[in-house]
Amino acid sequence: MELHTIDTGFFKLDGGAMFGVVPKSIWQKLNPADDNNMCTWAMRCLLIADGKRLILVDNGIGNKQDAKFFSYYYLHGDATLDKSLAAHGFHRDDITDVFLTHLHFDHCGGSIVREGDRLVPAFKNAVYWSNREHWQWATQPNDREKASFLKENILPIQESGQLQFIDRQEGVAFTENMSIRFVNGHTDAMMLPQIRYKDHTLVFMADLLPSLGHLPIPYVMAYDMFPLTTLQEKKHFLQEALNNRYILFFEHDPTVECCTLQQTEKGIRAGEIFALKDV
Repeated sequence: MELHTIDTGFFKLDGGAMFGVVPKSIWQKLNPADDNNMCTWAMRCLLIADGKRLILVDNGIGNKQDAKFFSYYYLHGDATLDKSLAAHGFHRDDITDVFLTHLHFDHCGGSIVREGDRLVPAFKNAVYWSNREHWQWATQPNDREKASFLKENILPIQESGQLQFIDRQEGVAFTENMSIRFVNGHTDAMMLPQIRYKDHTLVFMADLLPSLGHLPIPYVMAYDMFPLTTLQEKKHFLQEALNNRYILFFEHDPTVECCTLQQTEKGIRAGEIFALKDV
């Protein structure tokens, strides 16, 4: 099995929204804001080559939205999903499985592309994986979260016939080397891949821990639907990850791909920081 980082570019989000109740005087030291209070974040995906399967975990924001939409998020950087795949010798048509941690637009927007007036799967040979509970949550969204669930990113997946659901069962196996953790604070039934790789356990953090700066327990995004649930999920996970020497893979940290953990006087914090290729 091989793991590869897939960079799809950077975007910007409001720093206050990303750090919740943490004051700007503190969080700006972790991710400095521009004059509009916007901070840069990565949209870093993961490619898993496991036997005959080539699994892409999340796929970024995509490029099919209009200029007005993109003006809110300040996309920048030279990386794209296709360039990143090509750098590892792959094409989107090689992907066998698209694993969607959840259906917010910055995680699944690359799932669907425009062909003329049609919206079609970007990965024509892949099965797209979600779970029934999250799919229902996303397609019948609450008023607060519906701006993150864009129908054009989601419904064409099901219409294509390429959608399959994973049972919502903690630790359910996806492959021989990959199991799934379910967390519910950020959004209902978000899925975190947990991968056995080179005698290590690596966890793709999605939006449970979007960046290294979110390791402190109170650092919870204002975007989270159930922040107290996130607090408990973080506490449980971080202790487990510390005890078992897990590697954390960050989807949104602008510079840090991976870290281990250590116990400090201030709580559980980053230990070693490194790139995935160095595992």
